[in-house]
Amino acid sequence: MNSQGPDAKLIDALNQASSLQLFQLSAIIDRMLADPRRVIAVRTHMNLGQIVRFIDWRDGQMRSGKVVAMRDTQVTLHEDSTRREWKLPYAAIEPPNPASPVDTTSASGAALPQHRPARGDFHRGARVAFDDKYLQPQVGIIERINQRTATVDIGSGQSWRVPFHMLRQVVDI
Repeated sequence: MNSQGPDAKLIDALNQASSLQLFQLSAIIDRMLADPRRVIAVRTHMNLGQIVRFIDWRDGQMRSGKVVAMRDTQVTLHEDSTRREWKLPYAAIEPPNPASPVDTTSASGAALPQHRPARGDFHRGARVAFDDKYLQPQVGIIERINQRTATVDIGSGQSWRVPFHMLRQVVDI
């Protein structure tokens, strides 16, 4: 798809296909879009508060919105022009430029914290959470602080070396 929309030759070819062929193609596309590597390719450069472009599935137009939440398979965006919240799969997001701007104010006008977790924010024995390479949340205990990573024991006999910026503090209530 280019910036003007789908290629006319592609649409013509799809119109010539049988319903069974379209269904097979749809199943293949769904599997490809669900591939965690595609999700990670978009998500790795995305931050809360960042402005990203996404496609409106209703009319095929590109729109802009601010990232307000990131889940395993979808992202929540706030479109300022319409004041609408969008919950979209990561496939609907144009891969963001790592240098794209981050909106540092929340809806109430208060500044969002700019703090990115670093080595000094964690200590041995701290309970932390992180998303693994398959975007599954993991919770564990820091067993070692390294120069750029923490070694986290997740309790199933597995340990992960996780960069500090990917760790989140876990508070037991």
